[in-house]
Amino acid sequence: MAAGEEQFSDALVFFGATGDLAYKQIFPALYELTRRGHLEMPVVGVGKSNWNLAKLRERARASIQQFGKFDEATFEKFSQRLQYVDGDYLAPDTYEKLHQALGQAQAPLHYLAIPPSMFPVVVQGLAKSGCATNARVVVEKPFGRDLESARALDQALHEIFPESSIFRIDHYLGKEPVENLLYFRFANSFLEPIWNRTFIASVQITMAENFGVQGRGRFYEEVGAIRDVVQNHMLQVLALLAMDIPINQSPTALRNEKLRIFSAMRPLAAGEVLRGQFRGYRSEPGVAAESKVETYAALRLHIDTWRWADVPFYIRVGKCLPVTATEVWVQLRQPPQALFDGVSARESNHLRFRVGPDVLISLGARVKSAGTEMVGHNVELIVRDDSTDLMQPYERLLGDALRGDGSLFTRDDCVEAAWNIVEPILRLESMPAIYEPGTWGPSEADRLVREEGGWRDPQL
Repeated sequence: MAAGEEQFSDALVFFGATGDLAYKQIFPALYELTRRGHLEMPVVGVGKSNWNLAKLRERARASIQQFGKFDEATFEKFSQRLQYVDGDYLAPDTYEKLHQALGQAQAPLHYLAIPPSMFPVVVQGLAKSGCATNARVVVEKPFGRDLESARALDQALHEIFPESSIFRIDHYLGKEPVENLLYFRFANSFLEPIWNRTFIASVQITMAENFGVQGRGRFYEEVGAIRDVVQNHMLQVLALLAMDIPINQSPTALRNEKLRIFSAMRPLAAGEVLRGQFRGYRSEPGVAAESKVETYAALRLHIDTWRWADVPFYIRVGKCLPVTATEVWVQLRQPPQALFDGVSARESNHLRFRVGPDVLISLGARVKSAGTEMVGHNVELIVRDDSTDLMQPYERLLGDALRGDGSLFTRDDCVEAAWNIVEPILRLESMPAIYEPGTWGPSEADRLVREEGGWRDPQL
């Protein structure tokens, strides 16, 4: 294969075909890839539910009818590509049946939509049956529970697959608005002169959800907000905001810049985090009566580079908050001289990026108010993206993995660097502060951003 040439996978295998993730995300994504003409290969589902192919096709139909835009002709085309292998992941004959189902395929993509504890078992089974030869593997987050377990997981994967063939999927990186952060920064020359400590006072990233754990209390007891979304989603967004421009568009160049910025982030200290828990969480099924797991976290981070020295970065995530939205607020410094009316830090210029549920970019500015006095008021210049027929994250990411494009997937050293940042606060023994559902979290979190004039709450 010539240098730089992509090798397309010629079959897709997904373990966990009978599970919840397959029903909500994978079937609709594969259907959309089929509709766009991007899926021209066998699709083999693997599960251990005593199903057959007819049951799998029935499940796929129900999934797409509920979560997709169903068209009978497209579904029939997708359905004819489906195959099914039923068997225990611990049994060698499961992988022998898979080898037979793959037929003439020479470069399969294996998607492990299963618990991480099963990754070593499955990749060993793939290797022993010959299914790992010239193959790629996609693994779901979480990539470990801490730095030690992440390294152990990587070691198990690397025994069978080279790093270039491992795709760690984080659906957040496949969101169109998140990709737009990278594009907007480096496609527009007017940002670069001000994108540094001289002009930027602080950066806030808020990921708010107006719902609770939705019956997943047992799962949430194992992770909490910091493991669930801070170590991965939010640090990845922060990296897109803070990284320097890659030398080119290659996955390696992009990951190198992310690694550099992760490596420059100071590991968090206890005084730079406030953990919270919404009232009623401990009544959820599967949640301990005296649970110390956080459903809210507010953090202050520092990046020790020439560009960002002394600029605080704030991350806030939480469940049962007033709205569901993810926003980035970049606060610009005040003008050096107050020629007109005094402007507080909260009223000075800002850039706002909404990355969910809609797409919005705005510039906050001051303009003169009508009248004879030289006084002003705040306005926002807003651009909204009303694009339709956008690719959903799993569709984009699975399509990229089939092509071998790792740009939107994270690398082993980046995963370890991100764990290193949050490692010091993972085992805090203090009880999280209780907050009322429908509020913006514990009032104690305000102390982290007091000097910045408070948190900027997303408004829908």
